[in-house]
Amino acid sequence: MIMKDLPTPALVIDSAVVDRNLSRMANYARQHGLALRPHTKTHKSRKLGARQIHSGAQGLAVAKVGEAEVMAEICDDLLIAYPTLDAPRTSRLARLAATKTIRVGIDSPEAAQALGAAARGADVAMGILVELDVGFGRTGVASPEAAWRLAEVVLQTKGLRLDGLMCYPGHVAQPSEAQAAPLREVTARLEAALAIWKQHGAQATIVSGGSTPTAFQSHLVPQYTEIRPGTYIFNDMNIVRGGWASLEDCAARIIATVVSNAVIGQVVIDAGTKTLTSDRCAPAPDSGHGYLVEYPDAVITKLTEEHGQIDIRNCNRPPKLGERVTVIPNHICPCVNLQDAAWWLEDGTPEPLPINARGKLS
Repeated sequence: MIMKDLPTPALVIDSAVVDRNLSRMANYARQHGLALRPHTKTHKSRKLGARQIHSGAQGLAVAKVGEAEVMAEICDDLLIAYPTLDAPRTSRLARLAATKTIRVGIDSPEAAQALGAAARGADVAMGILVELDVGFGRTGVASPEAAWRLAEVVLQTKGLRLDGLMCYPGHVAQPSEAQAAPLREVTARLEAALAIWKQHGAQATIVSGGSTPTAFQSHLVPQYTEIRPGTYIFNDMNIVRGGWASLEDCAARIIATVVSNAVIGQVVIDAGTKTLTSDRCAPAPDSGHGYLVEYPDAVITKLTEEHGQIDIRNCNRPPKLGERVTVIPNHICPCVNLQDAAWWLEDGTPEPLPINARGKLS
């Protein structure tokens, strides 16, 4: 198979860019004494998870138990960074914990009790990270005091091991040079929580945090022992327009074909919501549904299931019917989850790359 013969739309991943991104993050983590635990939600691929471990990651993070079951084939140390408390999932995690190091981030006594019951039923132990909300307002207990109250529940629950704290600074979306102030607030909340733990004779051996936008400023949060960036392996237009990466750092791109030019001032490509998703670019919501590499003045204005409508009125020349164009998506993570397989591009040759954890929603 050669590039011009790929059926479109096709998700193509440049191996050289991936390896450069992995190396840069691993080097940063080493330089600052941080463990690296990449979140696999972005790539959902055993091959790429193994590549992250080979480049220096000490373990992997996932959201769902199904993803953990996939990544357990190549990794012995997994963090489920998502509240897990229903019986179908807790029992599956307990089975994994028989042979793997399993940790779970939780924010409720109910989750602790459910995980503890599953662990006892399987005669295993599971590590727990208490999740503290540091400003994003999605999950996590609301205060350092609440973090200790939940930690006490974990300590009292047989089958569980209190390993530490986790947080997600997803609200810190400023350019890197402006992140010091909001990260000081993250530091203050973690510091307060850890002080309470210390007063009670407890220790957080792990403090897990981070995101791709804040990854290279993680040293500003001295409490962190590990970081969990995800999107960095590929990057996307959210990351580029936020100022945290360049277009050259975007490893995953959609190759699409121009299939219509019937409407004046517009062309249509064969990539719609089933390929690009409907996600707008968070830092630039009016920039369209992705970036057209060959036509930077074009705007992908509307997506339906199989159609991507592109305004080309500001382009110096119009794309031709049958022409192949390259789109960098706004948000690469859900785009990957729409694919059975991507194309791994190495030395100019594309090879199929299975998306092993696609659709693992539970």
